[in-house]
Amino acid sequence: SVNISILIVAVVIFLLVIHHNFLSLSDFLRRELSDPSPLGLQPIDFIPAAPERLIDESNDKDIAVVIAASDERLGGAIAAMNSIYQNSRSNVVFHIVTLNDTVDHLRTWLRSPLLKNMRYRILEFDPRVLEGKVKVDPQKADAFKPLTFARFYLPSWVPDAEKVIYVDDDVIVQDDIVELYNTPLKPGHAAAFSDDCDSTSSKVAVRGAGNQYNYIGFLDYQKETIRKLAMKANTCSFNPGVFVANLTEWKLQNITKQLEKWMALNVVEELYSKTLAGSITTPPLLIVFYKQHSSIDPMWNVRHLGSSAGKRYSPQFVKAAKLLHWNGHFKPWGRTASYAEVWERWYVPDPAGKFNLLRRHSEAYEAK
Repeated sequence: SVNISILIVAVVIFLLVIHHNFLSLSDFLRRELSDPSPLGLQPIDFIPAAPERLIDESNDKDIAVVIAASDERLGGAIAAMNSIYQNSRSNVVFHIVTLNDTVDHLRTWLRSPLLKNMRYRILEFDPRVLEGKVKVDPQKADAFKPLTFARFYLPSWVPDAEKVIYVDDDVIVQDDIVELYNTPLKPGHAAAFSDDCDSTSSKVAVRGAGNQYNYIGFLDYQKETIRKLAMKANTCSFNPGVFVANLTEWKLQNITKQLEKWMALNVVEELYSKTLAGSITTPPLLIVFYKQHSSIDPMWNVRHLGSSAGKRYSPQFVKAAKLLHWNGHFKPWGRTASYAEVWERWYVPDPAGKFNLLRRHSEAYEAK
């Protein structure tokens, strides 16, 4: 009976200990749950809150957009980026390629309250990379625009991206650029362009010889090097002012080195057409991507708004266009251009006061 009594006492003590521990644990848990700032659940203050319009699980991927920004055309680049940013629910990151002497001006402009949530990186282009690859007329040295070649070096600007969009500075985007980004590229194709024979383009004669919608307008078919390529002279050209690039294929095929090869050959052999239509950046691209590129929706590069002061398209068509491109001499910030009022909706005034709208007066801007 003594042993039974001892056992009962031991069991009672054991139960009292368990009850006490349970009460202590409950009190601890109550205190932890009522703590307004429990350790491990503090907000991470170095991650900025995403703008509400960007909180969309279907568009959580960063979309890389490369644009070149020269000082004399900086207002164009700012307007283009603003139109993309304001019309997109996607996470766009701009990779802005510029020259050293433009960086401070660009940074000042990008601090505008209208652009405060825009994501971007500023990248400096070194013109020395073009030495031996571009022939510059000493009498026209000021007309040489090294940044027009920034598009040749896309993997350098966005080394970790699989895909990238390149746009010129004379465009305005009127729809979500994710649609352009999602352009399907065929296997083995490193880029997708808008063909100049598409339904939105007009066939424009240039200086009475050669056309800017076919290969003979850009390349000199009297040169043996060009003839050996067996590229048909009447092949439809494409516009390199807006395109989507698959950087995995670009690097695999060493596209940059191929482009540099044809640039260097032109310095020696003068392979470009004497009645060259448009920029000197186009011919090497036409050669490298001959029948080796995919196509973008033509509404994503409605062109030639800058080819004359007259209105080429109806207001209804301009409103429906997803991307407007003022390629040509008549830029919307310079001489009188068609639908300049559309461009002005996206223009952000220069806080430094350096960039002025010179419509009806300027002759300083050349076509790209």
